[in-house]
Amino acid sequence: MKTGSPLVPRCGLLIIISSLLLLETSTVADPRSQTAKILCSTVLEHNTTAFVPNFVGTMQVISDQMRTGGFGVARVGNGPDANYGLAQCYGDLSLMDCVLCYAEARTVLPQCFPFNGGRIFLDGCFMRAENYSFYEEFSGPLDRAVCGNNSITNSVYGQSTRQAVARAVETAPNNGGYARIQVALPGTPNASVYLLAQCWRNLNRSSCTSCLQNASASILKCLPRSEARALNTGCFMRYSNVDFLNAEAQAARSRGTIVAIVVSLVSSVAVLVVGVLIGIYIWNNRYVNNKRRGSNDVNKMAKTLNNSSLNFKYSTLEKATGSFAEANKLGQGGFGTVYKGVLSDGREIAVKRLFFNNKHRAADFYNEVNIISSVEHKNLVRLLGCSCSGPESLLVYEFLANRSLDRFIFDGERGKSLNWEKRFEIIVGTVEGLAYLHENSKNKIIHRDIKASNILLDSRLRAKIADFGLARSFEEDVSHISTAIAGTLGYLAPEYLAHGQLTEKADVYSFGVVLLETVTGRQNSRSKASDYLESIVLIAWKHFQAGTMERIYDPNLMVEGDGSMKEEILRVVQIGLLCTQESASLRPTMSKVLQMLMKKEEKLPAPTNPPFMDERTMELNDTSEDPSYFNMTEASSSAATVTHSSFHPR
Repeated sequence: MKTGSPLVPRCGLLIIISSLLLLETSTVADPRSQTAKILCSTVLEHNTTAFVPNFVGTMQVISDQMRTGGFGVARVGNGPDANYGLAQCYGDLSLMDCVLCYAEARTVLPQCFPFNGGRIFLDGCFMRAENYSFYEEFSGPLDRAVCGNNSITNSVYGQSTRQAVARAVETAPNNGGYARIQVALPGTPNASVYLLAQCWRNLNRSSCTSCLQNASASILKCLPRSEARALNTGCFMRYSNVDFLNAEAQAARSRGTIVAIVVSLVSSVAVLVVGVLIGIYIWNNRYVNNKRRGSNDVNKMAKTLNNSSLNFKYSTLEKATGSFAEANKLGQGGFGTVYKGVLSDGREIAVKRLFFNNKHRAADFYNEVNIISSVEHKNLVRLLGCSCSGPESLLVYEFLANRSLDRFIFDGERGKSLNWEKRFEIIVGTVEGLAYLHENSKNKIIHRDIKASNILLDSRLRAKIADFGLARSFEEDVSHISTAIAGTLGYLAPEYLAHGQLTEKADVYSFGVVLLETVTGRQNSRSKASDYLESIVLIAWKHFQAGTMERIYDPNLMVEGDGSMKEEILRVVQIGLLCTQESASLRPTMSKVLQMLMKKEEKLPAPTNPPFMDERTMELNDTSEDPSYFNMTEASSSAATVTHSSFHPR
């Protein structure tokens, strides 16, 4: 964020911030927030609905501790959904730099989700989260040394490095677990070995010593390379021929104390705002070249808000939702919780409260604001505004009284209020919204997360597509891209899930799944990663082939004796199967789907095989004819952003 960003004046704290910046800008050290290594658990979280809020709660408690002491531990929740957290800055960081380093760690560690734990080593701090108490651990199978650059040194450097490591192992356990060592190279003017060792404060002296001994044994194996890091369960060690150490932290900690005293005079919300704004200011000014992309996202977002009526005060939304009262909670998904609110003028709103409020999410936040504010259609949820000037990011949408489609079609009682006529209208409305996104908006927009919980229903049960956080906008001349996987298992097209190939046909596939769910009232089992029951796509395919589709229709449709209704429903099922064909090239466009639905006299082609005919191996039976289909980047095959389906609007 640049000085004078439109976000700063709205915070009402510019004078305080300016005073603190005068104190800090000339003397700020280096938070060393470069990621050395991130290590994730291999066990999936137990329950997303409980896990994510517990993680967020743990990080918030630790955040408060880090601002005052550079170390924090916390536990939120119980049983398999509990979250135990630990974070610590290394001894040469000031409190200000510590806050910046921890903020970076807090943004990166959520990349381990949906696994239930992980640890991240930054060059200035460490953070770990698990679903069990790990506080007495100092060694483990993940301990390792990471050798640095390929610069090869001589025997003199090796001898000095061994000397520095030995001194650190001896010194740190008796110095609060911290040691910084500099050993000059004999016969080499102005050349030294610089070393830092740090145990976590929760360890006793004996455990610290053992951890550092293990670390020293592994890190020395990197010689004769000129730099290395030991990343151990209970400690960190680094040596280098470049002076990476900050000046002694005492003076800097005094300045941090002054900041803490001044900040403590404002409200708890203002505390977080001041800390974040100071951090962003210093960070941006010191890393403007390396962080230009993230800064531009924030600046774009700020400019968008400043030049429109989209901006809401955080306090206004907090009051409207009763301080985000549990009673006003409408639903929860992978990235946030949605609450009902009532503004002072009586308008009802839906407020999406994002879980991860950090600079890495700035692009996603801006993406959703930018995309949904740039399109307008009767079948798209209307964005009323947003707030990014408070302690968390909020999106404000029109409130839809009937919430989401999944609450009806997967509930035997509520499903009775959706007869076939209503369901057909919802299907058509969803198609019209998607066709607009794909073909009629300024740029092609691919939603990437079409599912029943993202199709909301207004008071007249008309469909409106919601949740554009994962949407991507492409120029017309872009046919497809390779991208990291994002979306919900069970609704992902095979070419996107397996190879990261993203086109509008991925949305078509997801819609086909929703269409079959709407007809049958059955939740797609493939949205559950833990079981391998047949998906609704395969069930429908087999019954369609056998001519027995009526056996799996939702009983609430009451189609017996109504020949024309049976014929129409069967036609819709066939369209659903056409949308979920394995080959993307055979799937119809959404405008073609609309034509198929409305021109009922038009003969439909026969659908071909759906994907994943072998459910247990998830092998595709067919492949794209494009030879580049198999040459996607390594990143495109990752599934870091895939979420389990939770049947609430996100």
